[in-house]
Amino acid sequence: MNAFLRRLSQGPLVSSGAIGTLIQDRGLPPGEIPELWNTRQPEQVAAIYLSFYEAGAELIGTNTFGANRVKLKRYGLEEKAYEFNQRGAQIARQTLPDSCLLFGSAGPTGELLAPLGPLSEEEVYETFREQSLALAEGGVDVLCFRTMSDLEEIKIAMAAARENTDLPIVSTMSFSLGQRGYRTMMGIDPETAVHALRQAGAHAIGANCGQGMEEMVELMQELRGYDPGHLVAQPNAGKPQLIQGKTTYAQDPAVFASKVQALLDMGVCIIGGCCGVGPEHIRCVAEAMRRRGSN
Repeated sequence: MNAFLRRLSQGPLVSSGAIGTLIQDRGLPPGEIPELWNTRQPEQVAAIYLSFYEAGAELIGTNTFGANRVKLKRYGLEEKAYEFNQRGAQIARQTLPDSCLLFGSAGPTGELLAPLGPLSEEEVYETFREQSLALAEGGVDVLCFRTMSDLEEIKIAMAAARENTDLPIVSTMSFSLGQRGYRTMMGIDPETAVHALRQAGAHAIGANCGQGMEEMVELMQELRGYDPGHLVAQPNAGKPQLIQGKTTYAQDPAVFASKVQALLDMGVCIIGGCCGVGPEHIRCVAEAMRRRGSN
């Protein structure tokens, strides 16, 4: 059995937080993308991976969220897509103990599918096929398509992964609360997302980004009502605030982790973080999970 699936069958686990946030904190120049550091500053990327592992994360995400060919084309780096993904995974595999699990982080292309946008289904498929193969070669245990808002895009990404690798798939979409309840930017509601992602073959589904921990608890309750399987929660560290021209997420780690028990009560099996979530947040989440296990 795949190492990730085996561990998932044994109980809940802690995943990592916002790698991109930490790279920015370490001096990422304006206009430069975090994935470029996989080849230019691999020691910095390795240190970030290690910081999350030492904080208690068992499942570490790779620094590859935006490393798809479509998104990289904006920076003239599309030919680096395979290398960025492979190296992002390799750095983690070489830095962390063999027992640590890795998820290959893959975000949206940032473009719309035809007829609303310029991308064909074939282009999207090939984009995620390349990324999935590179992450698999780099040594990840599971592929995670995350922060998605377009159901068609994530379904194509999952098909590309499923048909070209033997890795399990985690799929998380980004929901925000509005007058009609929780919806993605493309108007997808949780019930529609749950059924579609399960049908497409996801081993675990859930949500990341989009909201803080408080709203994530409410959203997980709704998702649980539609699905009895493995759920994933990776919220932001509170709501974004613009401070001195910089977007920040300032929720205290202890406050962030105070909702972990509620998520565990619902059977959420992977708890981590997204924007603004650093090692101290993850340390508090891991401690909350350990306390739960000792009771």
